[in-house]
Amino acid sequence: MSKVIQCISPVDGQVYAERKTLSHLEAQEMVARLKAAQVDWASRPLAERIKLVEAGIAKLNEKKDQVVEELAWQMGRPTRYGGEFGGMNERAGYMASIAESALAPMVVEESPAFLRQITREPVGLVLIIAPWNYPYMTVINSLVPALIAGNTVMLKHATQTLLVGERIAEAFHEAGIPQDVFQNVFLSHEVTETLLGERAFDFINFTGSVGGGRNIEKAAAGTFVGMGLELGGKDPGYVAEDADLDAAVDGLMDGALFNAGQCCCGIERIYVHESLYDAFVEKAVDWASKLKLGNPFEPETTIGPMANKRFADVVRGQIEDAITDGARPLLDPALFPADDGGAYLAPQILVDVNHEMRVMREESFGPVVGIMSVKDDEEAIAAMNDCDYGLTCSLWTADPVRAEAIGARLQTGTVFMNRCDYLDPALCWTGCKETGRGGSLSVLGYHALTRPKSYHLKKVTK
Repeated sequence: MSKVIQCISPVDGQVYAERKTLSHLEAQEMVARLKAAQVDWASRPLAERIKLVEAGIAKLNEKKDQVVEELAWQMGRPTRYGGEFGGMNERAGYMASIAESALAPMVVEESPAFLRQITREPVGLVLIIAPWNYPYMTVINSLVPALIAGNTVMLKHATQTLLVGERIAEAFHEAGIPQDVFQNVFLSHEVTETLLGERAFDFINFTGSVGGGRNIEKAAAGTFVGMGLELGGKDPGYVAEDADLDAAVDGLMDGALFNAGQCCCGIERIYVHESLYDAFVEKAVDWASKLKLGNPFEPETTIGPMANKRFADVVRGQIEDAITDGARPLLDPALFPADDGGAYLAPQILVDVNHEMRVMREESFGPVVGIMSVKDDEEAIAAMNDCDYGLTCSLWTADPVRAEAIGARLQTGTVFMNRCDYLDPALCWTGCKETGRGGSLSVLGYHALTRPKSYHLKKVTK
């Protein structure tokens, strides 16, 4: 049965967009068309697929003004930041540039007697279930390599960013990618789960909550379908005694509060060597106090509303509980009069926190960060690993050897030194523990969306 899903704008609470979902039968028919088209798409020359995908990205760039405005209405990001086109173009361009080498056969032997090699075959039909926080870049991570590798793709976007999938599909279809090769769809949770149980797809890529990832695994249990799951995060930063203090403050606070803290790899907890702790906290408060919370369409706004009131309520609850348990808030609420108790939420820095508090243990995904003092690397490593998640960590030190040694002991997918909150498309984007499994981007991103096929050809029979 079809139903209507709605995007409620965090800017003013209005119903910004609504769409009717596909029925189970309509979805099955869509799946059948995409699967039927996959063989022909994969038979096209690799160079042709690359060219068409690059043209799709170019067409999407032509829609920049429309996209930036729609993003502000849908999830609250200030228009001053111009959308996600920088990161999107960097990732798409890099993945297109390595496609030929990433998908090339691994030749073990090519002699008069034998050809032994491993090729990469497309998996078939890929389902991408995308999140609202970086709704374009997260799609591109999988969409570009999936199509280039010869797969067909069905995209189901988050309700909060209802129009994003439409814009991407429009651009790619305008560029010449057939509709039966890539389709944006609107599906209810019930129909999605039914399709997963039917093994309608050959690979599932999901970015979202831990609970959502568990539901996907349960729905697809026993189907043996491949999955890439990027789930929760509680990413730490560590400021060692030899760090550039000003650079650390600027980098970590931006990593904690940009996009209203709604970043998969945003910094949610900071550990500072005791010799720098007081100075770091003082500078961090000064940095955050200069932020401007407000309407995302106003040019001076640096933090817009959170994407939904219920997301802001989670963060408010964590902050209130922490204060009740002894944490001290350092940002004066009077600096952020736009905080309305709804989607507009003032940023906050908490000290006197500990790992018994939810704000230091559970994912916040909002504009709050806790800061703790540590006496040495050992204490910092123990604190950073004391977490159910493992996406990224950020180390601030002048010594790369030290950073590498610390990083080797951290339970995380990516180790940053003197930076944070960035996806390098040449490196695999991956996590561990409850952050999920699988990886995207890099050569390994192509490997995730293809399967190995071995050839052992004996040329001479004598």
